[in-house]
Amino acid sequence: MSEHYIIVRGGGDLATGVIHRLFRCGYKVLILECEKPSAIRRKVAFCEAVYDGEAFVEGVLCSRIEDISQCRQVWEKRQIPLLVDPEAACLKTGLDGQTPAALIDGIIAKKNLGTRKEMAPVTIGLGPGFLAGEDVDYVVETMRGHDLGRIIEDDYAQPNTGVPGMVGGVSKERVLHSPEAGIIHVKSQIADLVEKGQILAYVGEVPVPASITGVLRGIIRDGYHVFKGMKIADIDPRKEEKKNCFTISDKARCIAGSVIEILLGEHILP
Repeated sequence: MSEHYIIVRGGGDLATGVIHRLFRCGYKVLILECEKPSAIRRKVAFCEAVYDGEAFVEGVLCSRIEDISQCRQVWEKRQIPLLVDPEAACLKTGLDGQTPAALIDGIIAKKNLGTRKEMAPVTIGLGPGFLAGEDVDYVVETMRGHDLGRIIEDDYAQPNTGVPGMVGGVSKERVLHSPEAGIIHVKSQIADLVEKGQILAYVGEVPVPASITGVLRGIIRDGYHVFKGMKIADIDPRKEEKKNCFTISDKARCIAGSVIEILLGEHILP
């Protein structure tokens, strides 16, 4: 493996698909995360290492570190390091004075939370909130449909519609949002088969019933402090797709391919 490395801001399920592909291609990757990630598809999200110290996704282990200087020993173990650094403060010193060859913003916040072109020689934003050519060098489209994965060099990605993509013929009905602000107490586990109306969790004392029958594809971590209207769970109506709870999605893999295309086009090799 070469001496340069890639930084990815965010370790949710879409970013994890990109990170996983980069790692499998031979790139050294460092994940930067916030102090309390709110992933829904937690079984395929490297950000869970923030809480558990490590996260294992499709044969790849991510380990939390406390300082950027620990990256090399994690890479030597053929693992991916994760650092809690929401402001990307580690860029001020870099790794032994070396800045990343590229920086990818995979936070998927639907807005730019501080990523700038000056952060690395090549910068990539995933999804809406970034103007390619100004905020970052490239933007990758994340909306499902014909343009998913399209590489944008001088425009924005499609704006967030607030309507989830279609899965098994179901769109907005498959995603659950918190009815109140408070601490969530989860009663069902990811990959459980759930029935419409079944209580999946409580926010304080307010129940959260399943909106449809299907497989609980994801649910936010137990004990998380949620706000009213926050996305907290995702149900897949296709009961036969239970195994998908533990594998990277087609959407994430598509986006990952576009990121690799950009890096290779910029002559940033593994």
